[in-house]
Amino acid sequence: MENTKYTRAKARVEEIRKFYGKVASAIVTILIVASINYYLNEWRNAWFLWVVFGLSISLFFKANKIFNLNPFTGRDWEERKLQEFLQQEENTRRWN
Repeated sequence: MENTKYTRAKARVEEIRKFYGKVASAIVTILIVASINYYLNEWRNAWFLWVVFGLSISLFFKANKIFNLNPFTGRDWEERKLQEFLQQEENTRRWN
């Protein structure tokens, strides 16, 4: 039991570490692309913002998954729904 808790905690820490690496990578990528954009046209056409937009969406969904930011689809929600369906199944079997 303790071993599985440790394994899950270690996996979660690893996921969070990878996420922070992706955030750092995204920041470096945005800085490089913004520099290229400035060098080519000095912000007259800020096309690098499309890169920022895409990376932001990607990071948002990854953060949502890792940190369980959505209360409707988190692990607690899944467990409650599973118990609800099991209870419904048990109730229908009693009456049949």
